Amino acid sequence: MKATHVVWDWNGTLLNDNHAVLAAVNGVCAGFGRADLSWSEWQDAYARPMRVSYEQILQRRLDEQEWAAVDKLYHDRYDELLHTCELATGAHDVLREWNASGRTQSLLSMWFHARLTPTVDQYGLTSYFTRVDGLAGDVGGGSKADSLVRHLAAQQLDPAEVVLIGDVVDDAQAAQSAGTQCILVATGAMTRTSLEATGAPVTTSIAEALHLL
Repeated sequence: MKATHVVWDWNGTLLNDNHAVLAAVNGVCAGFGRADLSWSEWQDAYARPMRVSYEQILQRRLDEQEWAAVDKLYHDRYDELLHTCELATGAHDVLREWNASGRTQSLLSMWFHARLTPTVDQYGLTSYFTRVDGLAGDVGGGSKADSLVRHLAAQQLDPAEVVLIGDVVDDAQAAQSAGTQCILVATGAMTRTSLEATGAPVTTSIAEALHLL
């Protein structure tokens, strides 16, 4: 696999936030009168669009008002715990090594752009990236596919020379839709079995992912 540009995912890939994610999911469960989930139960339920996941665990269809409430419950609790999250092991070294090779990288997340950009900066990562894009809307949970196409177009990148590194099946599906390559890391919200079913290479760390390039 060869690439001149890497598009990184954020949550679960560059940011190790699993504990905050689970706490936020269970904040939603509490708000809707459901018992807490374990991490493995959340991994089993995880899907895109995210609304499907919550309808499964809450065992009900969600109207627009309820879905907005789910999204707010989740992000309020997640934001409370964000300061406890750490970068993936060796993140600075991995990003520095890639730039030192003369190639480029950017960041694309389905987390809200207004929250993403200052957070990336707080972790001291902004200078590594040619572009940082997050979700522009007020309610999240959708697919990354269209966002990836716009992200590539904004940088005039040839999709054939790009690899997306992420942690969920939606990353692989977005890469396929946009015409890029994809490597998945089994560090986030989905099981390795689910990731392997996409046909994309699956690694245990971001360092291992870059070693494939």
